[in-house]
Amino acid sequence: MDLGLSHEQEAFRALARDFLDREAVPHRTRWDRDEQVDLDIVPKLAEIGFFGLTIPEEYGGLGGDYLTYVLGMEELGRADSALRGIVSVSNGLVGKSVLGFGTEEQKQRWLPGIADGTILGCFGLTEPDTGSDAGNLTSQARRDGDDWLISGQKLFITNGTWAHVALVFARTGGPGPKGVSAFLVPTDSPGFEAREITGKLGLRGQATAELFLADVRVPADALLGEEGQGFRIAMTTLDKGRVSVAAGCVGIVQGCLETTVEYATSRTQFGRPIAGFQLVQDMIADISLDADAARLLVWRCADLIDRGLPFGVAASKAKLFASEAAVRAANNAIQVHGGAGYVDEYPAQKYLRDARVMTLYEGTSQIQKLLIGRAETGISAFV
Repeated sequence: MDLGLSHEQEAFRALARDFLDREAVPHRTRWDRDEQVDLDIVPKLAEIGFFGLTIPEEYGGLGGDYLTYVLGMEELGRADSALRGIVSVSNGLVGKSVLGFGTEEQKQRWLPGIADGTILGCFGLTEPDTGSDAGNLTSQARRDGDDWLISGQKLFITNGTWAHVALVFARTGGPGPKGVSAFLVPTDSPGFEAREITGKLGLRGQATAELFLADVRVPADALLGEEGQGFRIAMTTLDKGRVSVAAGCVGIVQGCLETTVEYATSRTQFGRPIAGFQLVQDMIADISLDADAARLLVWRCADLIDRGLPFGVAASKAKLFASEAAVRAANNAIQVHGGAGYVDEYPAQKYLRDARVMTLYEGTSQIQKLLIGRAETGISAFV
């Protein structure tokens, strides 16, 4: 389903798919078992252009439109969602925050390295007691002369042990969202510690960490945006982050479709391929339908972004539908594979494990429903 992609967009998608089929797909099972992506792939991803998508050429990126970006995220999700997370957090959450809210000096310092993969970023928002309730986070940043001293704890931070810079959200004012500010914190700063979280259900090759900050000193120019603007920065960035997650989920659904069709047309029972049985085709049809529906919702978001139109509610719809569709598709893929779907010789079980977290992070399915409901009724169901 192409719906008029440009030659350049088609070329990038083909380049991305070919690269990932060679450099990622053959290794994803090992990465999953080892709980460690081979970081040698990062500069290769950068060379293809993944980290520079939508970053302007003047800052070392490729420029380009958002539809090309979501095509890239879809291919990453199909190949290995752990890679999608590495790219979209560094480029999408951190890079786009700097691009949208940073000073010229901050853009010059951080964006070229993000674009060429020599700098990885992490997004330090979630805390042990504040996930969906990010406006009430407890990390603190206090003035000390011309500097800031930041203390607090962050949890479930993608790229946390690999990142060179952390976008840390901390309280600089009173309670609630208006008291939150954002800071660009080099991870080699004294008092900054990252501890890896292992034993995850999915995304096992991707580094996930707990961050500890103990009076981490940063200069005044580490403040991103204005004081008290941190919550707005986070929410604005997460709207686009949800589009990236949704695009990655489209990739999971597409991967489930491809592996299921391949298995069902080659596996024989009762003297014929199982693809010839009606109930198997029923499950394949459901996966195919979910792939097209999720992709259309994501592409609509990309089009709205590229035209400079509001997209927040569309992003919630795309993220909600695509993440739930990814779980459904992976369940159906395992069912078609039967017992073979339960072992990691086949990718169906990995797709399910990776898909499950998509309904949780960057806004749970329930949060997306509340955002959609508020948009439809004009009444907030948030406390």
